Amino acid sequence: MPYENILTQQKNATLHITINRASKLNALNKATLSELNAAFQAAFADEEVRAIILTGDGTKAFVAGADIAEFADFSVAQGAALSSDGHAQVFNLIENSPKPVIAAINGFALGGGLELAMACHIRVASETAKMGLPEVGLGVIPGYGGTQRLAQLIGKGRAMEMIVTADIINAAEAYRMGLVNHVVAPENLLAKCEEIVSKIITKSPVAISYAIKSVNAGFEEGQNGYASEIENFGACFGTKDFKEGTTAFLEKRKANFSGN
Repeated sequence: MPYENILTQQKNATLHITINRASKLNALNKATLSELNAAFQAAFADEEVRAIILTGDGTKAFVAGADIAEFADFSVAQGAALSSDGHAQVFNLIENSPKPVIAAINGFALGGGLELAMACHIRVASETAKMGLPEVGLGVIPGYGGTQRLAQLIGKGRAMEMIVTADIINAAEAYRMGLVNHVVAPENLLAKCEEIVSKIITKSPVAISYAIKSVNAGFEEGQNGYASEIENFGACFGTKDFKEGTTAFLEKRKANFSGN
């Protein structure tokens, strides 16, 4: 389907999703969030898509934040709904994607932009990228999972400092903290993401989906990550991919996974 605020392009087994609002530094407005929801839902349903790379248009910004003009006059109830809807429609949706999502952070990833990157499973940053959660400088707090995911990724103390100071860090510091997986030259950003995807697509899609689910369970309130691992480990034994993977190993050949 045609989109106004994002671009989608499928290359082999990879869907590239680009937020296409460079004139607004790719800021997230309601329309963009709605289109992201539609694009991800379509990708989940497409058996040919094995991984997703998410980035922003241009060289200045991945996503420079939310579109403040849209919610500057919101009431308490409207603010809570804005956060809740964003969690459900995009940020939690990405985190719980059955297919790996890689954030290609090509510039500023601030506020909702960093929250979007943190919802992805893997983050690759350009050397020129800048990251932060500056919301307290606007009299608000991160509302799309930032207070939770940042602490999960870099630890409570460092996350608390970043949030309450609104400091913006560079890519090297983000890598040192464990916020991003890789830092590369700007011209190598997408190539690095595609290199990671090239490893992913040789593995079992169904096992990868169970692995994502199990890792996430360890960070969900009320969930027992170990119990989830046991359940999902057992479920793998009932799949065609398990039969193919073990048979290929014993026959000393490359596995041909079906994703079932």
